[in-house]
Amino acid sequence: MNRDFETFFNIATPILFHPVFRMQTQYSHHTRSLFDHSVLVAYSAFKVGKRLSMNVESIVRGALLHDFFLYDWHIEGKKYPKKLFKKHGFTHARKSYENASFFFPLDPVEKDIILKHMFPLNIRPPLYLESWLVNIVDNLITFREYFFQRNGQTHPILEEVHKRIKKQAS
Repeated sequence: MNRDFETFFNIATPILFHPVFRMQTQYSHHTRSLFDHSVLVAYSAFKVGKRLSMNVESIVRGALLHDFFLYDWHIEGKKYPKKLFKKHGFTHARKSYENASFFFPLDPVEKDIILKHMFPLNIRPPLYLESWLVNIVDNLITFREYFFQRNGQTHPILEEVHKRIKKQAS
């Protein structure tokens, strides 16, 4: 892989290898797991942020943790349709922040990325350019996953991340 990936992976490693974060492989985000979705958002935002000389460490960490809510809202929404499913878009940023701050130290930019990634559903707009970037990248990737991805399609970045995680585990 290239130098950009190595930089990304070094920043992401403490989160990617955390056992609770790894639980996100069990939860769906349209056609991918939440884990894979978060990695794609983080890597894509990292690439743009690097070109714009932004705080790439906060971008990677915040983007990885932006959907760290630890439940499958598709399944939970069927059990509690009026409580969770209809409110998920409005509430999961706060739940993701609560989980992320419990397991990881967060700087103010990372906190803002996580809490504001659902703007305008979350009323307060992002405070930092890094937060705006993750918000936009998340929306673009979600749109692409929802409308254009097929189950089983892979991405070279995801293949490399999973390969390295498997290698570390063995």
